[in-house]
Amino acid sequence: MEDIEPTEAVRMYLADKQPELAQSTIYSHRSRLSHFTEWCAGEGDIKLLSELDPIDCHRYKQWRRDEHDINNVTLKTQLDTLRVFLRWADETIDAAKNDISEAVLSPALSDGDNERDVMLDPEAAQAILDYLEKYGYASNDHVTMLLLWRCILRRGSLRALDLRDCELDTDNPVLDVQHRPASGTPLKNQGEGERVIALAPGVRETVNDFIDTNRDDVTDDGRKPLITTVHGRPHVQTIQATAYACTRPCAVGNEWPHDRDPEACDAAKDRQLAYECPSSVSPHAIRRGAITHWLQNDVPQPAVSSRADVQSDTLDKHYDQRTERQKAEQRRKYLDQV
Repeated sequence: MEDIEPTEAVRMYLADKQPELAQSTIYSHRSRLSHFTEWCAGEGDIKLLSELDPIDCHRYKQWRRDEHDINNVTLKTQLDTLRVFLRWADETIDAAKNDISEAVLSPALSDGDNERDVMLDPEAAQAILDYLEKYGYASNDHVTMLLLWRCILRRGSLRALDLRDCELDTDNPVLDVQHRPASGTPLKNQGEGERVIALAPGVRETVNDFIDTNRDDVTDDGRKPLITTVHGRPHVQTIQATAYACTRPCAVGNEWPHDRDPEACDAAKDRQLAYECPSSVSPHAIRRGAITHWLQNDVPQPAVSSRADVQSDTLDKHYDQRTERQKAEQRRKYLDQV
């Protein structure tokens, strides 16, 4: 076997995977594997990756679980990534013992462990859009929230849109979502995530007005992004911050739902601290709420799956927040037709 330090092996792994994985996935793998290299350099006392034994894999698992008090979902995600890395190190660069990856045993998840039930309620979403329609029409906030909700876009997909992707001056307006990794706007599912999204007339009109009146006239390496800042194309964290800011109840004229003094609430006073509001939600929660809303309104699952760029089984497991009773009642209306 090759004598390679764990940190160097991780660096080689990430470099090898760079062309085939989205940048966000590379970041996630780097973060998850950083805990492993920290353990190797400290408590594990693993100088070379080839020294790693099955008992070490078990000790690392215990260290992550017991010393850091992480839940089973997080632990499973980190161990699954470690297993993939060790298999690569064994089979690709011969830097780890044969089949050492099989010694990395992820915890089994019980029912409910992997549920993600935080979502933007449809009534709250409509209240936010109504408020922005009246008091912030065609603003950056308005268009960001409108497209996240109505087009079920991920934050990276929204960031990737250029003016040329907006076909608005036709009888059938659409957004053409494109994977352009070479110029810094990859999609989560790469080429398979490319799709054309139909726009309702009201959405088309709002986006058009935004482009004509409030969009910053900036470029990004020769490209003209749809959503902008004064400095160019926004970072995904900027879009996330917009989502948190717009979903605070106090920001859109709704009643104050928390036992806080508005004058002393940092989340209310400072837009950059909006994420501290218990009611604010991320773009992912907006997306989950939108998917559930579409399904509750009898939009066929394949149509929602295609529009949102998510596999049907993933949609069922992680996004669809309808109860089994709600699903049964929706099916009931079709029974007389069979």
